[in-house]
Amino acid sequence: MKPKIAVFDFTCCEGCQLQILNCEQEMPDLVAALDIITFREVMTERSDHYDIAFIDGSCTTESEIARLKEIRQRAKMVIPIGACACLGGVNCFKNLHPMEDVLKAVYGQAAPYYDTIPARPIHAVIPIDFFIPGCPIVKEEFIRVVQEILAGKAPYLPNDPVCAECKMVGNVCVFDKGQTCLGPVTRGGCKATCVTGGAVCWGCRGLIDEPNINAEKEILEKAGLSIKDIVEEFSLFNACQEDVWK
Repeated sequence: MKPKIAVFDFTCCEGCQLQILNCEQEMPDLVAALDIITFREVMTERSDHYDIAFIDGSCTTESEIARLKEIRQRAKMVIPIGACACLGGVNCFKNLHPMEDVLKAVYGQAAPYYDTIPARPIHAVIPIDFFIPGCPIVKEEFIRVVQEILAGKAPYLPNDPVCAECKMVGNVCVFDKGQTCLGPVTRGGCKATCVTGGAVCWGCRGLIDEPNINAEKEILEKAGLSIKDIVEEFSLFNACQEDVWK
């Protein structure tokens, strides 16, 4: 029998789900190998009987905690996808302010009716089996992970920094251009897409295992950034990992 797949959305822009839909050429093979039973972006039908749950978005309300725990009870495998689900993502900006102030600023007088809590990644609420990072996810990586799961293999998670991929594709280092970047400490696997496209690495795939944060701070300080600037660079996607970089 084909594995039953469910895709769930929490607090996010749902861009990572759209990346799954961007797998146009691979979709026939995916549908042939998987039984997609719940995916709000593409179908009205749904079922509570699934084997693998892909989760897009971070947990930002009390009601989402309960929903996540139910998904964990039903699924044999839970895989967060994207920066919001894996890291907490940009939603964690609100964690840097008193929650009462956040509620008042966003909802005004209606604030008491909302159960908003500090944003957190999925693994902070329930156990997970793997994760696919990025903002958005790389569709080729999603396909590879699904193929590895179907083959009974443990999915591969890249652990080289984005800098290594920049060199492989021949990019000029952004520091040599007078810009700053989190590529030295950010997990690769994205083929350095942002830098190749003329931007910099903002760290959307999270930190590599055992990142050399002190060296990165020194590099950023030499580039003219203050401690406040450095904290802001890291907190764009990694505010929930502030204990690592402060």
